[in-house]
This record gives sequence, C-alpha cells and structure tokens, in this order.
Amino acid sequence: MDIAIGTQLDRIIIIAYFTLVMGFGAYFGKYSKTTSDYFFGGRRFSWWLIAISIVATGVGSHSFVKYSTKAYQYGFSSTMTYMNDWFFMPLFMFGWLPIIYYTKIKSIPEYFERRFNRKARYIATLMTLLYMIGYIAIQFLTLATALYKIYGIPLMLTVVLIAIATTIYMHFGGQTSVIFTDLFQGFILIFAGLLLFYLGIQYLGDNTAFTGMKAFWMNLSPNEKLPLAHFNHPPDFNFVGIFWQDGIAGSVGFLFLNQGLIMRFMAAKSVNEGRKAAAFNVLIILPISAIVVSNAGWIGRAITNAVPNALPVDMAANDVFVAVTNIVSSPGVFGFIIAALCAALMSTADTLVNASSAIIINDIYRPLAKKLKNEKEQLTLARWTSIGVKVLAVSLVPFFNSFDSIYEAHGWFHSTFTPPLVVGVFLGIFWKRFTSSAVIATFLGGAFLMLLGQNFPELIRPFSHGIEFRPGRGYSYIGALYNIFVCAGVGIIVTFFTKPKTEKQLSGLTIFDVHNLKNIFKGSSVNEEKGESINVTWKIKEIDSDLVCFSINDMKRMKANPGDLVFVEDSRWWLGGLKSAHCIYGEPHNEDGLVYITNKHLSHGQFIEGLKLKAEKEM
Repeated sequence: MDIAIGTQLDRIIIIAYFTLVMGFGAYFGKYSKTTSDYFFGGRRFSWWLIAISIVATGVGSHSFVKYSTKAYQYGFSSTMTYMNDWFFMPLFMFGWLPIIYYTKIKSIPEYFERRFNRKARYIATLMTLLYMIGYIAIQFLTLATALYKIYGIPLMLTVVLIAIATTIYMHFGGQTSVIFTDLFQGFILIFAGLLLFYLGIQYLGDNTAFTGMKAFWMNLSPNEKLPLAHFNHPPDFNFVGIFWQDGIAGSVGFLFLNQGLIMRFMAAKSVNEGRKAAAFNVLIILPISAIVVSNAGWIGRAITNAVPNALPVDMAANDVFVAVTNIVSSPGVFGFIIAALCAALMSTADTLVNASSAIIINDIYRPLAKKLKNEKEQLTLARWTSIGVKVLAVSLVPFFNSFDSIYEAHGWFHSTFTPPLVVGVFLGIFWKRFTSSAVIATFLGGAFLMLLGQNFPELIRPFSHGIEFRPGRGYSYIGALYNIFVCAGVGIIVTFFTKPKTEKQLSGLTIFDVHNLKNIFKGSSVNEEKGESINVTWKIKEIDSDLVCFSINDMKRMKANPGDLVFVEDSRWWLGGLKSAHCIYGEPHNEDGLVYITNKHLSHGQFIEGLKLKAEKEM
C-alpha cells in the first residue's frame, strides 16, 4: 500500500497486548493437571463463559480480513457468509451435542470408530488433522499479512514469531487457558470492532456521529445496501454459491466437525449449559459479530464513494481492513484495533492447536501405544504435540499465500476438505442404515471423485446453477455442492449393498437414542426430579474417593438420592465454574449446611478454605 501504516506507539501497544495475553493464559496452566483438564477443561464451565469464549473462536483473524474484503466489494450482502450457523443449530443442540457429551467421546475420529469401525477412525483422524492444521496455517498467514507491514519484517518471520507467541500460553494452560484468554479476547474483539465502526462513522461525518451515519448511508449504492447477494453472479460472490459452500458445507463442518468448537462445548458443566451457550451464540453473538467483522469494508466503500482517492486504487484484497483502520483511527487506537486482530488470530489458533493435540493423543497415541504413559507423562506429550502442530502449520503458509486472497484460500480449503467428513458424520448421526463400508467409501471414493472435479471442471458444470465458468480458476463456490453430492452419492449407494450394525451396536450413537443418553452416561436410571441448588460449607473427610456427603435435609432440598450425580463449585458465580468438581452423592449425615468432600475433590476443584460451595444435582 502507498500509505504509512501505524506509528511507534501502535507497535508498542500490539507487543504489549501479546505480552498481556501470554501471561494471562499461562497463569491458568495451574488448572490443567490431567489430559481431561488440558483438552476439555474438566467439564466444569458455565454457559456464559463458553458463549463469550466462542466469540473469539468463531471470529478468526481471517474473518476480519475476508469479510472486510467482501464488504468493501459488495456491501451488506457480505454478512450472508457469516449468518449461516442458525440453519443447523437445532440439530446440533438436540442431536449432536448430547451424543458427544453423554457418550464421553473425546474426539470426532473416536465417534467414527464407535459408530462405524477402527478403519473409519484412522481415515477420519488423518482428514481432521489436515483440516485443522490447514486452518491454523490460514490464521497465521492472515495476521502476518497485516503485521509484517506494520513492523517492516519479512512475512514468514512474522508467521514464526506469531506461532511462538501463541505457544507460550497454550503450552502450559490447555483448554482452561484457551477458554479464559478467549473470554478476555471475546470482549476485546466485540469492543474493538464496534469502536472501528463508530470511528468510521465519525470520519465520514467530520467527527459527528449523526451526520456520519447519514453520510455512510448516502454514500453506499443501492446494490451495496442489498442484504443478499445476487442469485448466480458475479462468479466469485453469489447467493447459491455462498449457500452451498458456507451455509451447508461450512456450517456443518463448523458445528459438527470443528474439534476446537466441540471441545469448547465439552468443557461445559452440562448439556443444558452447552445448549444455552449455543442458543445465545446464534441469536445474539452472531449478528453482532457479523457487524464487527464486516464494517471496515462498508466504511471503506462509503469513504471511496465519497472521496475516490482516499484509499489506494491498487489496494490488495487482503489490505482493506488494515487500510481503513489506519485512515479512521488515531495513533494508539490503531494499535489497539490491530491488537484485536491479534486476539482473533490467537483465539482461533489456540483452539485449533489444542484440538489437534487432543486428536493426536486420543486417536493416534492411545490406540496405537503398546504401553500407555501415566497421566502426567501424557500431559507433557500433549503439550509437545501442540508445538509440532504449529510447526506443520507454519510450513503450509507459503501454499495458502499463493492464492489471490485470504478469502479465496479459505473458501477453496473449506469446500475441499470438509465434504467427506460432513457427509460421514451427518449420515452417521441421522441415518441408522448408514454402514461402516459406506463411510469408508464416502471418504475414499468421494475424495477420488472430488479430485476428478478439481482437474475436470466440466464435471461440476451440471451443478453450476448458471454461474459463469472462469478459465484457469474454475467454479469458485459451487464445487462444494459437487463435492457433497458425489460423497453422499457414493455413501448412499454402498449403504444399500452392505449390512448395517445392530440396534445394540448403535446404542447412544444416533439421534434416535437421545432420550436414553442420560441413562447411558450415568450407567443407571436418572433421577429427573427438579431440586434446588444450595450453598454449603465444607470439610475434608476420608471417605470413598468418588463420594461427597450432604445432610439428609440438604439432599431433600436438592431432590437427590445416594448414587446421583452432583456438581459442586465455588459459590462465586463470576468464576464460571473454574473451581469445581463433578461428584457422586454418598450416604447422608445429620449436619445441615455441611458437605464432606475428599482430598481428591479438593485438589481438582482447588476450593478455598472458609468460602462456601454451591451444589446442585446433575441431570
């Protein structure tokens, strides 16, 4: 770009932000004592903490860059690519979420083994790792594209430095660090994005918000105010293409296959808390996030329409967000908003790195190791595998940098790597007849037909909906529809010629068993009576390591019986379940307002002497 980017103050603020987040995340490493804590946060967190941290996971740095680019080119219709998750959210909340939570599945590939067989698990492991590591590489490239110009250092060196920075806090803290840093960064992201919108409006109105909003609206053309893209043109941004790539392949991939997102919900203290987080995310957070990630492009277009030479004519597609931010913000504020871009990168990357490490440990090391290491050694191995994942991601950055823009790189990647897994997991959940042979055929045969489509675009033409073919570049979006069709076609055909599993073998693994999942989780019938939550003092008592003992009256208030599950946590609500433990009711005593816990529960929950605990029956 021809304009100067940032000041020394901005550079200091960005570095200070990195330092703050690294220290903040590393602090929470003390709560990761087992691989369950490291990967799933001990299944302890409240819905609001999960919901806000999902903001930072879903809003990656590529979101700011790619959505700003499309917003600059096409206006409000850019939000189409961001508002698709509602489509499958009910199926996620009432189908997939209870299945993975109550069956205690630790990874997407593990589901494929339980639902199908071990071969399916191994193939799914390879495909899922490729998907997530590639996603991490795109995150690294996106932020480096902005920062290397600000600091004047080579792109790949910037990528390496970013990888090192995210490693420091991720290496020690795991999922707990991810959740709490993402909670912090989620607020930063929303505030910074809305601040940028406000600054842009002020810029257009000569420091007056009211006249700025009027100028903003008046300087957008009628086409740029349309909420939806045109049906099948232009070839690189159209309604039908966005629907199939983002609304179907993208949304199913994000909600059902993104191991990082799944682990976030697995960290919730219950399925109901996970459902609350999901509903809040789709109803409240997604609309706000769409504005946060797109407004730089809208503002940039309004500025360009008002003052044609305000932004460089030859500005690269990936530079829209940084260029607009540089124009409308003052020194220091520019650094803060770019720090929010850092927040987006670090939050999405840390989630995916943690998830990739979980897959390596749960789906490669544990099934193949002849003798498992102890829990402490496995935790150390998990931390080192997260570093290996980042090394692989860094090595893929040059490939994704060869695309015309981050938007095209991400679109190609998503529509190419998700369809076989999308078809496999979706048919596995919602169709009992779907067989083990069929899912392997979907993976292998579908991938072969997808490669044919990549090399012979005429195979995609029947699915094109009249979208223009671009010589040398093929069909930008609609390849996702072709890929889903061929994968599903292979799977469905093979299913009808092969034998399905029995009802007993499928128990708890399809949506048809959701009503029985609580019993499967507990191992016995669930006490569904609704009781109240209570606050109690606590003492240590050497009893059975899995039992906690309340008084007879307190158990009556909670409608609990010995053997039921109970969740105890520090009574300070704002900790969101950080200091907590899942336990089992033991035989009651006669001391009202007192619970006896064990040293095991104390160590896991890290309860503070003199502070009360809140207890509630689970299920």
